[in-house]
Amino acid sequence: MKKLKLVMVGNGMAGVRTLEELLKIAPDLYDITVFGAEPHPNYNRIMLSPVLAGEQTVDEIVLNPMSWYAEQGITLHLGQPVTQIDRARRRVIAADGTAASYDRLLIATGSTPFMPPLPGKDLQGVIAYRDIADTNEMIDAATKYQHAVVIGGGLLGLEAANGLMLRGMQVTVVHIGRWLMERQLDDQAGELLRLALEARGLRFKLSAQTQALIGGADGRVMAVQFKDGEEIPADLVVMAAGVRPNTALAESAGLHCSRGIVVNDTLQTVTDPRVYSVGECAAHRGVAYGLVAPLFEQGQVCATHLARVGIGRYLGSAVSTKLKVTGIDLFSAGNFTGGDGYEEILLSDPYTGVYKKLIIKDDKLVGACLYGDTDDGSWYFKLLREGHSVADIRDQLMFGQPTNPVAA
Repeated sequence: MKKLKLVMVGNGMAGVRTLEELLKIAPDLYDITVFGAEPHPNYNRIMLSPVLAGEQTVDEIVLNPMSWYAEQGITLHLGQPVTQIDRARRRVIAADGTAASYDRLLIATGSTPFMPPLPGKDLQGVIAYRDIADTNEMIDAATKYQHAVVIGGGLLGLEAANGLMLRGMQVTVVHIGRWLMERQLDDQAGELLRLALEARGLRFKLSAQTQALIGGADGRVMAVQFKDGEEIPADLVVMAAGVRPNTALAESAGLHCSRGIVVNDTLQTVTDPRVYSVGECAAHRGVAYGLVAPLFEQGQVCATHLARVGIGRYLGSAVSTKLKVTGIDLFSAGNFTGGDGYEEILLSDPYTGVYKKLIIKDDKLVGACLYGDTDDGSWYFKLLREGHSVADIRDQLMFGQPTNPVAA
């Protein structure tokens, strides 16, 4: 039988995991062609922070070396962003004119950094933090310059700030929110994190609105100006103010996009059943996921349908965040802010730097925020996801999983 043609646009973690799953189930069904915008094979984007910090090399974070693609018979076009999808003729065309026909198309273009529309954002030395090229530019800047400003106090911003500080730069994190990582932490945990990071040498400007980036005569950024008129020196400005699903290519091909490329429970685009999408660029039931676990769950379901044995459905993911920010353990899940009608259980020990907040409603755990001690995070997440009553173990809940297996 003649093989079908599968083309994948994007060469990141979600897309390549989908291919890995597909090759396990139906290794001989497709001739596979992959287009990657970057000149690198598939690598672990999450590990860019250790590369920036000097703890790992780029080679060490590669997940699928070039040899893997060759062994699987995959035609690989690196450094070739796709600029057009012709759905009528079922083919894609890259920037250099390379074209490939498809029977099935998988779009896994990930996300793009959000660059706030500030005056001066196009100055030299103003970069996003998204890929290996950005990381290398930051490493190079740290050898030549002294002052760095990171705009954004989320996980990515803090990792960038820590890496630059470890490379000898004076770093200020500018954040519009009242506390750090407000999507993952409540105000008390965010304050503990700020104090711990300040003790290591980072500086912070919270509730701060950036007005403009000021350039020097050489065309390079030299200062960050705030709405109140204050300026701080900056030889390097790293934008870490969030990401947006990368949907430009899909939109130009007439695929329906809303908060991402809209897909159904089989990860097919709602516009064209021959076209699938997974990862940060896909919007499933109104949600675009940015964490690895949901993206891999999508890949698993998508692979079964591409393999024509699909009975699985992707129904969305309950997400928890377990992070190690510069060596500090954090965990959050569910509704950890609470409010009227919710019960809070709190444990705060400033001496050991441990803070825990559990949120209960109708005898069920609905949220958790842990700082400094996250050993029980996965157990709390299991309780939260399964919706069991915690009435019988409420008094012991804060102290972790009981030895009684029935209660667990």
